[in-house]
Amino acid sequence: MKKLLWIILVFPLIANAAYQRNTARPVNDVVFGKVETVRYISQQDIVKAQGSGWETLLGAVFGGVIGNQFGDGRGKEVATAVGAIAGAGVARNHANQEYRIEYRLVEILIKTEKGQLIDVIQDVDNQMLFERGDDVRILYFDEGVRVDKTY
Repeated sequence: MKKLLWIILVFPLIANAAYQRNTARPVNDVVFGKVETVRYISQQDIVKAQGSGWETLLGAVFGGVIGNQFGDGRGKEVATAVGAIAGAGVARNHANQEYRIEYRLVEILIKTEKGQLIDVIQDVDNQMLFERGDDVRILYFDEGVRVDKTY
């Protein structure tokens, strides 16, 4: 029998597609097999936060209020202006920061009962960790695929 290799990527990044074990959903097909190999993958994305401008404005107001507490006469006006500029700068830098999001994925190569090889990449579920030789089922849904252990 000819072996077939399917690669199916299932990322939890698609809106509302994250797999939840406590939700009933219709299953289109179920295929049973045995795990051949398991590889855990970590992927990082760099996300740049972009402020709307309100952060900068509020930072300027807050800095101006603090600067207004110092000095007398002309010095008070200068301290207010410097506080407003500093507050706006700090708020703008904070609003445009980059941060990292880490996705933990598992790649599972499965040999089905019919001898086909199926490769599935899905999010890691700490309650469902896979090892070579595990009996599994591949659940096909309208919006994707999920591998679970069979007991």
